[in-house]
Amino acid sequence: MKRIALITLVFGSLFIASCSSDSDSVRDEERPTITVDYSAGFPQGCETLQRGETYTFTARVTDNLALASYSLDLHHNFDHHTHDDQAATCDLEPVKTAVNPLIYMENFSLDNRPTEYEIQIEVSIPEDIDTGDYHCAYSVTDETGWQSRTSIDIKITD
Repeated sequence: MKRIALITLVFGSLFIASCSSDSDSVRDEERPTITVDYSAGFPQGCETLQRGETYTFTARVTDNLALASYSLDLHHNFDHHTHDDQAATCDLEPVKTAVNPLIYMENFSLDNRPTEYEIQIEVSIPEDIDTGDYHCAYSVTDETGWQSRTSIDIKITD
């Protein structure tokens, strides 16, 4: 009887000791950051892009532990919608119906768990797309799933 109690006590102690607690691991409670507000950041708010040209969209992203992925979304703003994180709004053209708008959405993975990265995505603006108001939306996700976004008003012209 004492032997069974001793074995139960030893195995119970080992079981409890093998369980990890929150203090044993680092908890990520910070969102990654994303900015175009530096000299190489592109596009800046209210920037005008030309149809038929190619541009390198550039943003700086950081995280306290590890970055996992990022994305770029270019879409029309012919209906004057907004995004909750827009820093500034530009003078908008009248509301209109899209006929052949530019729609660009791409997701990219990051290897090697960087804590800093400069996004550089080359995008060619087709010559036959609708001109007018557009949004450039960057998104970044860290290894634990935290996400940050920023959206910039731009214009596409002839």
